[in-house]
Amino acid sequence: MITARAAATFEPVGRSVATARSFVRDTLQGWGHTDIIDDAVVLTSELVTNAVVHAGTSAEVLCLRSEDHVRIEVSDRYPEREIPLQSSAMNMGSPDREGGRGLQLCAALAGRWGVDYSATHKRVWFQLDLPERAVGTRAAGPNLPTDLLPLADDRVRVAVVQIDRVGAITGWNEDAEELFGYVSEQVIGKPLTDFAAWPHTPGTSTGIADALQLSRWEGSYGIRSANGRVTPVYASHLRVRDTDGEPSTVCLLVRDHERAVLQTPLRVPAPDSAAHGESQGSDPFEVFIGSPAPDDLDGLLQRTVERARDMLDGDSAFLLLATDDETELEVRASTGLPSARQRFARVPVEVGPNRYGSARMPAVHEDLTQVPGAVPLLNGTGMRSVVTVPLKVEGRLTGSLGVAAESPDRYSNEEALRLQFAADRIALAVESARLGELEKLRRGSLSFLVEASDLLAGTLDRDQTLALMAQMTVPTLATWCAVYTIADQASEPYLSYVLHEDEERIDGLKALLSRIAPPDPVPTPGARVWAAPAEAAHQAALRTSMRSLGLGEQESVSVSSGIGTTLQTASAVGGETVVLPLVARNRVIGMLTLGKPTDEHFRQEILELAEDLSRRAALALDNARLYSERMAISQSLQRSLLPPELPDVPGVEVEVIYRAAGEGNEVGGDFYDLFPIRDGAYGFAIGDVCGTGPEAAAVTGLARHALRLLAREGFGGPAVLERLNAAILDEGARSRFLTLLYGELWPQEDGSAILKMVCAGHPLPLRLRQDGTVEPYAEPQPLLGVMDDLELYEQTVTLDPGDVLLCVTDGITERREGSRMLGDDGLADVLSTCTGLTAGAVAARIMRAVERFAADAPSDDMAILAMRVPGLHHD
Repeated sequence: MITARAAATFEPVGRSVATARSFVRDTLQGWGHTDIIDDAVVLTSELVTNAVVHAGTSAEVLCLRSEDHVRIEVSDRYPEREIPLQSSAMNMGSPDREGGRGLQLCAALAGRWGVDYSATHKRVWFQLDLPERAVGTRAAGPNLPTDLLPLADDRVRVAVVQIDRVGAITGWNEDAEELFGYVSEQVIGKPLTDFAAWPHTPGTSTGIADALQLSRWEGSYGIRSANGRVTPVYASHLRVRDTDGEPSTVCLLVRDHERAVLQTPLRVPAPDSAAHGESQGSDPFEVFIGSPAPDDLDGLLQRTVERARDMLDGDSAFLLLATDDETELEVRASTGLPSARQRFARVPVEVGPNRYGSARMPAVHEDLTQVPGAVPLLNGTGMRSVVTVPLKVEGRLTGSLGVAAESPDRYSNEEALRLQFAADRIALAVESARLGELEKLRRGSLSFLVEASDLLAGTLDRDQTLALMAQMTVPTLATWCAVYTIADQASEPYLSYVLHEDEERIDGLKALLSRIAPPDPVPTPGARVWAAPAEAAHQAALRTSMRSLGLGEQESVSVSSGIGTTLQTASAVGGETVVLPLVARNRVIGMLTLGKPTDEHFRQEILELAEDLSRRAALALDNARLYSERMAISQSLQRSLLPPELPDVPGVEVEVIYRAAGEGNEVGGDFYDLFPIRDGAYGFAIGDVCGTGPEAAAVTGLARHALRLLAREGFGGPAVLERLNAAILDEGARSRFLTLLYGELWPQEDGSAILKMVCAGHPLPLRLRQDGTVEPYAEPQPLLGVMDDLELYEQTVTLDPGDVLLCVTDGITERREGSRMLGDDGLADVLSTCTGLTAGAVAARIMRAVERFAADAPSDDMAILAMRVPGLHHD
């Protein structure tokens, strides 16, 4: 039954992907299902990308909530695109390929998924199961309030499994089939040990075969279900005999979170019962950990070390977890030790100098002073004796549990056996919680990288990319971050950006890093430890403290703030610092440096995530560098195609406004010029080359320089443009057609000006008279660069005092807002309001009107050349 729904539609544009992710995240947060947000966001991102980017259609996202799951549907309007079904053996592609990746993620993350087709739509959906809620409070006594009653499913299933004297299954009821997925024919006659996941290390405690022989047994273990997963169960075993005297064991099994159905009231265990496995009325795990057990890994580990220390009356205890390859152990919990200093520190497993030499077997060290370095974790702590035992699941090393004391000879093999019993009881729970944490971290990392990739892809600005790199790592991955950049192979690394989660420490951190040599630009992948910042900070703090001791009381006050800053900086960088290379296109372009405060260490999973981020950040940073270089080249070339400055023309006001379209990374085709030809004569031009880029730039440069050269050689306007047309055609395939307005200007003694103009395919110049009338002031002629043997002619006109001649490129007249266009008439209307204005004011009013005509940024270059004859009497 659907209990809530939310829907939204997203347009086929790139930013819709991020908007869809925000919609799903906000919806699930509003419903209170934060546990599945990461998975839902990642899957939605991939499916909406398929719709709006690859299919090019709008995407409709529908979120549906029921009692036990959330279903999210993404629909697009491109039903012909082929989607493999769940049952299909079709290869959905490599995870590194764009196509098919969303379907792989659905198969990996979703409980169920599928695709539905209609005549006009395709709908891809996935379903995420909601996590089961925790067991309610257990209490003895009648008339409990409803909210204190144990939580159970609507239909409580109790599996009844009967086992014969040799351990084979003889009975398997319908609830067992529902719980574990096997029909009775699949299990009858097989040993229970084929299906039971028993939390037990051989030789140290009661095994399942022993438990089945006891008259009564109660506790927790797991059953390997037909789907390959282990279902945690709570079991009650009762040994019975039939009428013929044949013994068998009846096992009642419920889901572990419904243990209250079978569990007998918890009794206080007899002394040492935990050591000898004699407790039969309670779960040995709960006896050791306590009930209720913490529901998170860190809480479970901390409870474990505290109970282990109390059980052996120790002064400290610690627990380390093994990496997946069992080569290293990572400190995850401790008590009685400087935990902040040791947390996430890593030590090797194998025996050797200064190595943890007893990780795979129980070990007792009666006096650590006789075997220095045997347990590096305890170096410098004052602990003298220690007992350590392994945590193993199905024979695989998963961790190590140890208890230490300040006095020697405190522990013997007897304590080792007791601690091993406790380790066996909690090993499976710890491993299950660790795997759950890793899975959650993996999914969170995937969501983090999706967001990071979107942010990095959204900018080509180098400084903004540097800031994003730092802001994504602090405080999510590290306490502070520094980014070094390398301009080229011959350059030294340069400290480009520094960020700390406490803004007041950024300046001190930047000053410290500026005083020490940067890390070496090693291209080897992965994080490497960099000790220089911590050592430099320690030395600086030590020198400052020593100087302060030699100062008088009055001077101490004046430097106290400086001392505090130095000590704060030392504390900020006193932990582990790692360097990750930024490698793009087979070149080290910088280093990403991450740090922790005093004596803290990085988790291996965080370093792996940082390495993934560094690869993406390096490519984004290099793209920003290439874009910046390209923009600088384009802007330099654009400036070279425009006149450096305009000459003063006696008796004529001249104003030019030029606006390049886009972000400045393409050379535009519009140009203008005004130059002296000879005494009393000036040439002017405004033109537009077809297209943009290097080819257009070549024609622009050719046109501007040819105009000046030919005009100064004495050629008239038609001859100048005819020769320019021939030069453009000589460029062959590289040529571009050109619209051009060229003219010659002669200021007159009476305050007027004579103009001779040729308008070759260009928007016609407009003349504004003093009475406000506007009229075209030339006749259209063929454009240049299209055909040979042009026959052009020039027109001679006169500008009277107070008249304005306005020349523009088509970026002005073709300014659009939807279906509306400014056009020649709209430009004339604006010009008619400029009577009495100077040339500069006329050009500014025209440009302002053009910009306000449409809300969007201009899509074409725009150039305005305004000339006004003020007359003989003007200010």
